[in-house]
Amino acid sequence: MIWTAIIASIAVYSWKILGYLVPERFITPAFRAFADRVTVALLAALVGIQGFTLAGSVVLDVRVAALGVGALMLWLRAPYVLVVLVGALVAAGLRLLGF
Repeated sequence: MIWTAIIASIAVYSWKILGYLVPERFITPAFRAFADRVTVALLAALVGIQGFTLAGSVVLDVRVAALGVGALMLWLRAPYVLVVLVGALVAAGLRLLGF
């Protein structure tokens, strides 16, 4: 299991390094726009899967409140570290209260 994570990490890092070696003339505005859209879509999918599902079922628990507070803080342009910290504190506080 640990070797799988190590190999996957090396593979992902190598793709990142290869990205810096691609000449600028191959990166068109259309390609850049596509890459931006794919990044947003993948992050949205990750938030959806990690924030609203558990064992293949849709679950609404303290993670929803933490995501809501985090989204509000991002909308207010709070620093990302503060967004993560406050979201974690909201989730921990609600779990401590038994939700």
